[in-house]
Amino acid sequence: MDAITPTALRLEYTPEIAAATAPVYERLKRVIPAVEWPFHAPLVHAINQLKRERDAVILAHNYQTPEIFHGVADIVGDSLALARQAETTDAKVIVLAGVHFMAETAKLMNPDKIVLIPDTAAGCSLAESITAADVRLLRQTYPGVPVVAYVNTSAEVKAEVDICCTSGNAVEVVESLGAPRVIMLPDEYLAKHVASQTSVEVIAWKGHCEVHERFTGDQIREFRSRFDDLVVIAHPECPPDVLEAADFVGSTAHMIQMVEKRRPPRVLMVTECSMSDNIAASLSDVEFVRPCNLCPHMKRITLSNILESLQTLEPRVEIPADLAGRARRSVERMLAVQPKPRA
Repeated sequence: MDAITPTALRLEYTPEIAAATAPVYERLKRVIPAVEWPFHAPLVHAINQLKRERDAVILAHNYQTPEIFHGVADIVGDSLALARQAETTDAKVIVLAGVHFMAETAKLMNPDKIVLIPDTAAGCSLAESITAADVRLLRQTYPGVPVVAYVNTSAEVKAEVDICCTSGNAVEVVESLGAPRVIMLPDEYLAKHVASQTSVEVIAWKGHCEVHERFTGDQIREFRSRFDDLVVIAHPECPPDVLEAADFVGSTAHMIQMVEKRRPPRVLMVTECSMSDNIAASLSDVEFVRPCNLCPHMKRITLSNILESLQTLEPRVEIPADLAGRARRSVERMLAVQPKPRA
């Protein structure tokens, strides 16, 4: 592939670009003011043109901003959905609009493809809370106990565990091992939630998501005092008092499915706040109350650095082959676990 320099693309907001991006803005007009669209539209247009030239696909997590999620992404979803889609894409280039461990997972499932992460500093407090050496020490402390790693971990950690999970399939993964107890890392709150849903004893690591741990049960009760009809749905990375105060607990994908299916008139979505914007863009009959906790790592991904990444085909995600083989095994085992139907 030939390199394309940034100056090769015109980024003015022209009448032609306005017309070409009008269908995109129609999806976004409820969440992006009209005055802001001229700043986004040239980038959206350039990215959508360039990804076709590059034979590229953009995978975007639910926490990405609406102009990315609805404007340039080809595949959207939670960590589990992105892992499954990364395994099946035919594109030569994968751009991961998310955080670094997600890009690593995409590379694990596509070792022969170019996988790009627009900002290598897009990390994760959970992934940074545990190392491969920590896992080896846990195995010494609890000999014979299988180890489950949340996908919010590095490839080095994935290579040391038995199987991965996401918040959407954690219970099924734990029970699939057929063991009386398991070690689950690194999210303490997710592990505690899983323990409440199964008879398997769960040994938890004390890692926390820096976004979800800021929510409190008192905040939820304060919102309920203001809105009589409020339906509260929370991510299992939140502290236990938040989950106890919620009406529904589930992964980002399950939260979206719940809102789309039940259409509650007013919803408090206790997770990273861009997700509410992304759902609100297509659900005009649901009012979202937004306690806005942003993920600073997710917000490192922008239209500008997605475009630059496609232009330069950098930064690339590379994983040593011996490490990748062991880490891939843990992800593949996760993908083989069949999810249970949810109400």
